[in-house]
Amino acid sequence: MSSRPDLSFSVLTADEIEQALADLARLRIAVFADWPYLYDGDADYEARYLRKFAASPGAVVVAARDGNGGMVGAATAAPLSDHAAEFAAPFAQNGLDPGDFFYLAESVLLPAYRGQGAGRAFFALREAAGRAQGFEKAVFASVIRPDDHPARPADYVALNGFWQRLGYAPYPGLQVEFSWRDQGETQESVKPLQIWGRDL
Repeated sequence: MSSRPDLSFSVLTADEIEQALADLARLRIAVFADWPYLYDGDADYEARYLRKFAASPGAVVVAARDGNGGMVGAATAAPLSDHAAEFAAPFAQNGLDPGDFFYLAESVLLPAYRGQGAGRAFFALREAAGRAQGFEKAVFASVIRPDDHPARPADYVALNGFWQRLGYAPYPGLQVEFSWRDQGETQESVKPLQIWGRDL
């Protein structure tokens, strides 16, 4: 029986975030290539996106490292009002103040390191960071794909149950749109995403 290497988790300082952006881009491109994101990663896009993210005074990166110290996963968060306008606008349109929400942007972990509690650690450490910044609500967005999408794996199990066990629930009627290039596409296309949230 093979044993998986232990993981350690840390919340990076502002200086460490800057140094970790290349690792974060690498992980995003690798993990988001799979279902349900199907993201066709682009280094230039990643550089622009992550520079903007890192510019937020409230930006948080939780790093997961293996026994050799290499970053094998990461989770990010920032005040929603500092994130992309495509995300904040639908909140305002639904009578919600974007400034009230701490946005849990992404969780990425290489497949070999899954099943060791990283998901719970990623949420717990980001939620603690949000509370420390004075936020009382956390939200994230999950991509919506049709059940009959040709790229959907037959054995795919959605994470809805995991998110619900952590206390999250979909905000009824609150969806956002964001564009990226899917695997096999020649240009970006708009994707709908469902907003989930909970009180902190």
